[in-house]
Amino acid sequence: MDREIINNIKSLAIDMISHAGSGHPGISLGAAPIMYTLYSRHMNISINDTNWISRDRFVLSAGHGSALLYATLFMAGLDLKINDLKNFRRANSKTPGHPEFKTTPGVDMSTGPLGQGLASAVGMALSQKMLKKRYYFPKKSVIEVETALLDYNVYVLCGDGDLMEGISYEAASFAGAYHLDNLIVLYDSNGVSLDGNTNGVFIDNMADRFKSIGWNYEFVKNGDNVSDIDRAIKKAKNSSKPTLIEIRTIIGNGLVGQGTSEVHGNVPKNDAIFNLKKTLGTSDKEVFYYSEAAKKEFTKMVSERGSQKYTLWSNNYRIYIDKFLGGESAPLNYLFNNNINLNLVDVDWRFEHDLKEATRMTNQKIMDEISKMLPNFVGGSADLANSTKTQLLSQSNVTFENYDGKNIAFGVREHAMGGIINGMSLCGFRPFCSTMLAFSDYLKPSIRMSALMGLPVVYIFSHDSIGIGPDGPTHQPVEQLNMLRAMPNLRVYRPADAHELIGSWNCILNDSKHPSALILSKQDVLLLPTTNPQLVNRGAYIIRKEKEKLDGIIIATGSDLFTAINLARDFFVNKKVDLRIVSMPEMSLFLEQPKDYQEDILPKGIKIFTIEASSSLGWDRFATSSDYIFSVNSFGISGTRDEVNKACGFDYTVIKQRMETLL
Repeated sequence: MDREIINNIKSLAIDMISHAGSGHPGISLGAAPIMYTLYSRHMNISINDTNWISRDRFVLSAGHGSALLYATLFMAGLDLKINDLKNFRRANSKTPGHPEFKTTPGVDMSTGPLGQGLASAVGMALSQKMLKKRYYFPKKSVIEVETALLDYNVYVLCGDGDLMEGISYEAASFAGAYHLDNLIVLYDSNGVSLDGNTNGVFIDNMADRFKSIGWNYEFVKNGDNVSDIDRAIKKAKNSSKPTLIEIRTIIGNGLVGQGTSEVHGNVPKNDAIFNLKKTLGTSDKEVFYYSEAAKKEFTKMVSERGSQKYTLWSNNYRIYIDKFLGGESAPLNYLFNNNINLNLVDVDWRFEHDLKEATRMTNQKIMDEISKMLPNFVGGSADLANSTKTQLLSQSNVTFENYDGKNIAFGVREHAMGGIINGMSLCGFRPFCSTMLAFSDYLKPSIRMSALMGLPVVYIFSHDSIGIGPDGPTHQPVEQLNMLRAMPNLRVYRPADAHELIGSWNCILNDSKHPSALILSKQDVLLLPTTNPQLVNRGAYIIRKEKEKLDGIIIATGSDLFTAINLARDFFVNKKVDLRIVSMPEMSLFLEQPKDYQEDILPKGIKIFTIEASSSLGWDRFATSSDYIFSVNSFGISGTRDEVNKACGFDYTVIKQRMETLL
């Protein structure tokens, strides 16, 4: 029956690709025995409750193999119909071109960009270690043996492309350092990528590479042998380290051109499909044929094992609630949804009226208090906690000897860091990570995946402008704010002071559908009496209203707001020009406000200036014309803050002179 089920999976996957006119037959045929072995022998999932929090996770890091995944899930009895397979790669279907989170039952994350899945799987594995440490039955407390409430493995199917991407090395190195023995990576090793044989571009010795970073390594010579694959997975589950299982496969096994790049992403011709199906034993059947008996048997394998685990877990969960939480499940609710009912605005933060410090410093105090309020608030930095000030001072560090902490040292691994916190968010945490704003480019693919999946993770970027001075142009961000603001579904907060910082965090924590970027200053800022944390959720608001007649409006963000305030004061005192100052801590929120509110803040027919020490792109939607945009459109230099501002045409005197001419 093993072979019949595998052949059904292959046949369905090829029919999906042929019917859609696009897709990737190579992995669908070569890796089908791997998927079958994993789901028939090892995956602990509930067919009826695909969101079960203690289920095993599967991540198809090689997301182009989606037809293989969907065919496997269909045959395994998950909620997919044959019409869903027929609608592969069609709009609004359950079977999109690459796996998408919340679209297909049994898909644990969106994948496609190679390596992202592997990195997020590392985050899932770390989450399990942390949750297992937090929620367990001590030995003989209620049940006879020490049992974790949350205990699962994370499986990944990846290919050569995933392991060539730099993010995979970063993520694997992290997993080895943190001893994530619940992570098992199934490597579809076929030696072929889209452009051809990998011999000339990918010569890594996988055994040496992974053993050197703290992994266990297993090798399966014949990727068509279910028993050998099963044996390797069993050994991996008993290892004290994360495991890479290299499985030698033939890409496009059974097709004309097998073993070459020809079968990687090209739709097979009809005669090739006929010959393949003849080998599979389905050539005389209709398109999208599958054996009901084979499907029933495969479903039984998956559901019986999973239901036993699910029933045991459900009983333990009820016991845990009753015996350890007094019948109240609220402390665990965050594992099921990301909704937080928290109002930071009403907290007495006791800021001194003459407070003068960088927002990164204030932010550390705020985050530490948040960490005391939220059990799932965890995170860290890319070896920059001393600079970004994101160390949670009252919390311990996460290590392989202490998974009970809240501070995570990601090491100098920005790329993997973003993928890891995505995986943690998918397991119930509200994670954050941090680096300098100029280095946000390293995180771009992971931020994009956060936005695509609607994960409420927080990216904290300090050193927000050329004002950091002596570090020079490599560390002075210019284009990064626009890069972040251009991304759909991402909130980008640049608060001016402690008040707006509180308002930003209040928005962030009560938003379960958007990732957020929080932009912080290195330089000291004052606490402004007119900034308002409650109005940050409107995106923009007035912090200085004209006293007599409205002569113009200045929009500014973050630490540049103080330049705007000084300009308004100078113009009113010396020129009798009355300017309104508008703070815009989050641009997209303002653009979502009703037109009446937008026009009340920015009336038509009034001269509007914008001031921000970054690229001018995007500000033309508010400013009267390009001449009214005060920005930085060149890389900086190494020098004092004043020298850098002058070199970039952003010093106070130049801005004032230009504005005076325009007024």
